[in-house]
Amino acid sequence: MKKFAIVAAGLLLLAGCAEAGTTGGAANKNVVLMVGVKGDPFYISMECGAKEKAKELGLNLTVQGPDKFDATLQNPLIDAVAASKPAALLVAPNDVKASATPLKRIQDAGSKVVLVDTVVDDQNIGVSRIATDNKLGGAKAAEALNTLVNGASGKVLVISTDPGVSSVDARVAGFEEAVKTKYTNFTLAAATQYSHNSPQEAAKIVQAELQRNPDLIGVFATNLFSAQGTSTGVRAAGKGGQVKVVGFDAGPDQIKQLQAGDVQALVAQKPYDIGVQGITQAAAALGGTTVEKQIATESLIVTKDNMSDPAVSKYIYKSSC
Repeated sequence: MKKFAIVAAGLLLLAGCAEAGTTGGAANKNVVLMVGVKGDPFYISMECGAKEKAKELGLNLTVQGPDKFDATLQNPLIDAVAASKPAALLVAPNDVKASATPLKRIQDAGSKVVLVDTVVDDQNIGVSRIATDNKLGGAKAAEALNTLVNGASGKVLVISTDPGVSSVDARVAGFEEAVKTKYTNFTLAAATQYSHNSPQEAAKIVQAELQRNPDLIGVFATNLFSAQGTSTGVRAAGKGGQVKVVGFDAGPDQIKQLQAGDVQALVAQKPYDIGVQGITQAAAALGGTTVEKQIATESLIVTKDNMSDPAVSKYIYKSSC
């Protein structure tokens, strides 16, 4: 009843308006989910949650996204969506700064904007911000790495994508803080290295670091491509037994890495829950009811030993809804 009331209130409110929230006097039920990149199992899982909730609430959901995680590709799509004047936009912005301008335009035009997974620096953008507690996820990566090495002392390395992406920046910060305050048996071998989403670059970085630090015992790779390249570089250097790798996310490719032993642990997010919450908060905003400004969803550690546990396996990402 509560869920129905939220939508019913939203439709009544919109029916009385003559701005972006209406179409010919009828309530505008059109909602767009703009994912960070098309085809990624994380965003597909988010889409599945959003679709199910939108269907339940009687909203019309369409899904779009760029072919690469790149603000220069995503921003024109946001501008094109703005022209259709949806009631709400759920969006995973590709850059904390560069994505702000088109999002402000669509928000100023009357569409409710809900940020999902990633955010922008401008705090005035978005009626709600829903994301994994990525800083906690980074700390969990440090915990997993510490378990893998049985608390041994040694040098560890972080390989990320690019600076300026809110989610991975927070993962790095969480990992580094945990190393400095809790897992002091670890020493950061170098400043965070950036692979630019290239497995080949990540492999080069690892091999170069192993030349400089042959006693390296672990790597935290903040996304799929970083983990792919890291495992390749570790194997090429003949250090498979020595260097433990913790990745992030739990899509089909990450699970294959885990099963093959190329990655020893993963930090899995809960993107389905993010999608559900995104639609829920958009509906609340449209209905004029209470909106939760900040929602931090949880994460969990997945290993080869626990991945078959139903409590864990239900969070492995989907390749289709």
